[in-house]
Amino acid sequence: MGLLPLTYRRPAYVDKNNIPLSDEPSTGQNTISNSPPRNSEAGSEKTEPSLRPVNSGSIAGIPSALSFDKIIEGGTCPPCTVRDFMNYLIYVERSAENLQFFLWYRDYMKRFEQAKTWDLALAPEWTPAMEEEAIHKIQKEQAEKARKKPNSKTGDVTVEIFKGTDFEKGSTPVLSSPRGRSTSDLPEGTRAGSNDPFGTPPDTPRGYHQETFPSEYNGSSMATTYRTQASDAFATAGIKPPFTIQPFRKEIDRVIATYIMDDAPRQLNLSDKEQKAVLQALAHTTHPSAFRIIITPIESALRRQAHPNFIRWSICNGNPARVFFARGLGVALILISTVVAIVLALSNAGRGYRALAAIGWVLGISTLIAAYKGMCVVLHGLHHRHIRPWELFMAEEEDGEEGKAKRSFDSFGSGNSYEDEPWLVRYQQRNVIRKIFDREVWIQEPMLRQIQDTIAVQSMLCAVVLSAILTAIFVAVPGGDLF
Repeated sequence: MGLLPLTYRRPAYVDKNNIPLSDEPSTGQNTISNSPPRNSEAGSEKTEPSLRPVNSGSIAGIPSALSFDKIIEGGTCPPCTVRDFMNYLIYVERSAENLQFFLWYRDYMKRFEQAKTWDLALAPEWTPAMEEEAIHKIQKEQAEKARKKPNSKTGDVTVEIFKGTDFEKGSTPVLSSPRGRSTSDLPEGTRAGSNDPFGTPPDTPRGYHQETFPSEYNGSSMATTYRTQASDAFATAGIKPPFTIQPFRKEIDRVIATYIMDDAPRQLNLSDKEQKAVLQALAHTTHPSAFRIIITPIESALRRQAHPNFIRWSICNGNPARVFFARGLGVALILISTVVAIVLALSNAGRGYRALAAIGWVLGISTLIAAYKGMCVVLHGLHHRHIRPWELFMAEEEDGEEGKAKRSFDSFGSGNSYEDEPWLVRYQQRNVIRKIFDREVWIQEPMLRQIQDTIAVQSMLCAVVLSAILTAIFVAVPGGDLF
């Protein structure tokens, strides 16, 4: 198998809040966040949301054989499969809900298009014009709420004037009630909730929200249905509940309860505007186009942030303990070789003996450069990688690896938290020596092996060049003849 160009560079790390818009490396100007604002050009876009806005195979450092579409379609081998991608998002990035929602939406589009039932007429397309109108309405409501708030400067002056008095906001004045009456006996108008500055503040009605918007994810009740939760989400957003006879309405209710509503087990990272806009669309129709406003940023985050980071992470063949050990070994070899070269230069040994230090320099520098990129040269020589911590004990757990994988690929499963999984404590208790020499497995993906071979050759070439320079310096230095 050939090598990639020697100028190859692995994908750069992409921050969640700095996702590039184009295929070129980000310059810090053309970037988007996970929840980008919509503009007035939405009406000129296609009416059907696309699942392939970009070709992630063109992203720098990612060959087409490891592109996002190739992984999603199952055209790759371990450790670059869609299951490995899901595990990475669960255990490393902690954003698996994006991929879970994307896979569900991808399947939902196919099923909706293939459905031939009579009730499809009840689920019309949510056009860009309707979406723009809904967004404009939401922005107008938000602007009105902002105008109703007091001016910050005026508010600061008012606070300073009444500071320390009974008129200070949040103060609880003590009332002198005639004939020894308590404040609870005073008229309602003089108690909390009224505008009377001499009133007594009421008890905080925190229980109202919990009783009005029950959720099975708060741990209070498991009897709340998806339909009730979806109705609560619509009510919270001030949206009229939709018709229940629309096709796929029950499934949409589960999507709202799982991904969109507040405190959902797999709540997506949506802005308030995006959440209200998608709920407005889902109240009107169950057509896939109703998700247009949220599927675009989710897919962009997957293709341009999660996928490059996953490939970058997969290139590393050792766990953190092994990589740290490799770095230490590389530094030790460089220091030892340097000490040997200095000793030989100060002795009366021939100049040629000083070149022996080049062997240690080559090994140390190549090991250090490879370790800097997350690779252990020993594991690479065997084309092996360390088994991931969650893979070590997964087969020993009660449900096994297949059970965990099934739960993570369930579109409407529980949350993605893993802090309570038994393997976490067991791996933390594992001593450092066992982590360094942990179990290994062969890398099956050919393109990943090719990338690692290229990085290894780059490390060796750099090591040879630097070692040659150091050797030339020490050989040219006159001998000390001290011993």
